[in-house]
Amino acid sequence: MDGLRIGYGEDAHALAPGRSLVIGAVKIDSSPVGTVAHSDGDVLLHALSDALLAAYAMGDIGQYFPPSNPNYRGLDSRVILQTVLQRLADQVGRYRIVNLSAVVVLDQPRLGPTRRDIQRQLAGELGIDASRVGVTFKTSEGMAPDFIQARATVLLETE
Repeated sequence: MDGLRIGYGEDAHALAPGRSLVIGAVKIDSSPVGTVAHSDGDVLLHALSDALLAAYAMGDIGQYFPPSNPNYRGLDSRVILQTVLQRLADQVGRYRIVNLSAVVVLDQPRLGPTRRDIQRQLAGELGIDASRVGVTFKTSEGMAPDFIQARATVLLETE
């Protein structure tokens, strides 16, 4: 074992009517608003991708997927995550994700009913057991009703 690495990432977007809301690769159909973003605006996958890159001092997703590039308009954030995972494999070699801890801040809709779906989706994307994926939900207590934010911390083991 070469060692343990910790990565932290966060992302935020404004919310607006008529847009879709995707969190952890799960579409939240009950939401009347969605993210204003260049890609699909999945704040959780963006925060996770940045955390993975940060663990190995490889920058952030804005370097690899700049919002100024029209080719990335509407991009599915699962592509971003899979690209980051492949870059890690190419640069780092053998590593394993020990666990993920994430927080999503959103006033409405309440996300508790989607927790298991988001955990399972994230676990599948990362190739780890869902018991290694912790996802918590918070509100802004009314301070930022037109806003969504996610924070993610990952623990990785390099072999």
